[in-house]
This record gives sequence, structure tokens and C-alpha cells, in this order.
Amino acid sequence: MALQGCEETLSVVHPAGPAASAIASLWWVLLIGATLIFGFVAGLIAWGWRRPPGAVNERGFVIGLGLVFPVVVLLALLAYGLVIGERLLPRAAPEVVRVAAEGRQWAWRFSYEDAPERETENVLHIPAGRPVDVAITSVDVIHSFWVPRLAGKLDAVPGHVNILRIEAYEPGRFAGLGAEFNGRGYRAHRFEVVAHEDAAWQAFLRGETP
Repeated sequence: MALQGCEETLSVVHPAGPAASAIASLWWVLLIGATLIFGFVAGLIAWGWRRPPGAVNERGFVIGLGLVFPVVVLLALLAYGLVIGERLLPRAAPEVVRVAAEGRQWAWRFSYEDAPERETENVLHIPAGRPVDVAITSVDVIHSFWVPRLAGKLDAVPGHVNILRIEAYEPGRFAGLGAEFNGRGYRAHRFEVVAHEDAAWQAFLRGETP
């Protein structure tokens, strides 16, 4: 029931693409791991109150649980985080689509490498099932480009371009927002990503659809 409350357009635990799935997996691993460690520590505390005197080698206890255990856990999390981070990088891949996102107060403008004459505002069109590299920048202040169900966040910085790889498994509409507090209008700094099946994507590139 608790998870049903998270099922909404901006939910990171209901991914709709490879990058978001990797991030959601990391979230679940951290949540489950933290829960297990909390239970383990709580059990040790309860046992500590009830243990007979001299039942513990204090030196071994400090070394084993105070040094070795946290080092092993942190190294495991570091390794897993590096693996997940590697999956999120915009590596060269066949059929990569390239678009540009320009943030400003309080709108997003999108342009398309495959259709240089096309520009859209507050609606980003992409093909479903293909990786899309979004070149993100800003014309005024720092913004943050985020489509929770498709990928992680990345800053839009004036005078600099950051590349974010997004992809949607299936056609659909996905909510996006500027996730950076930078003025009174930031709450309304939202946009939508429309993922098309192939025929609709080609029609969009030809200018046959808005």
C-alpha cells in the first residue's frame, strides 16, 4: 500500500527506461541494505543488554564490527555504485538520437539534430526504444533537467553543455521538471517528454505533427 502512493508521474520507483531502471535498482539496494544493517545493529544492542559479563572479546568486537564490517559494506556499495554509474554514461551506440535542451526562466526550448528546422517549447519529442542524448544548457541561471521515470537529474549551466542519456522503453508521455530552486517561478518550470513509436517519430521529423 505504501508503494502504491509512490505511483505517479514523477515517481523514481516506477522507471520507464534503462537509466531510470538502473537508478531505481540502486535505490532499492540502498534501502534494503540500510534496513538489514539497522536490524542487525538493533539486534546487537538488544543482545548487549542481555549478554553475560565477559561473553565478548572487546578487541575483536571493535575490529570486526567497528572497522572490518563498515569497510566491507562501503567498498561493496562503492563497487555497485560505480557499475550503475557506468551504465548511465552516454556511450557511443547505434541509432543514438541527439536533441538539445535550453533552459530559461521559466521554460524549456528543444531542438532536434535530425530536424534542424524544428523547435518545440516545454514538450520534448523522442523515439521510443532508442537512446537519446540530450545536450543541456541554460541562457540565464542554473536549472536542473529531470525526467524521473526516464533518467537522473543533470544541471543546465549557462555557457556549458552537459549530456544526459535518456530512453523510454515504450511510447508514452512522461513528466519532466526543472529541479533547481532559482527563483519564484521554479515551481512552474515543467515540461513533458513524448516518446513516439517509429512511424509517429518519422512524422514528427517531417513536420506532419505539432
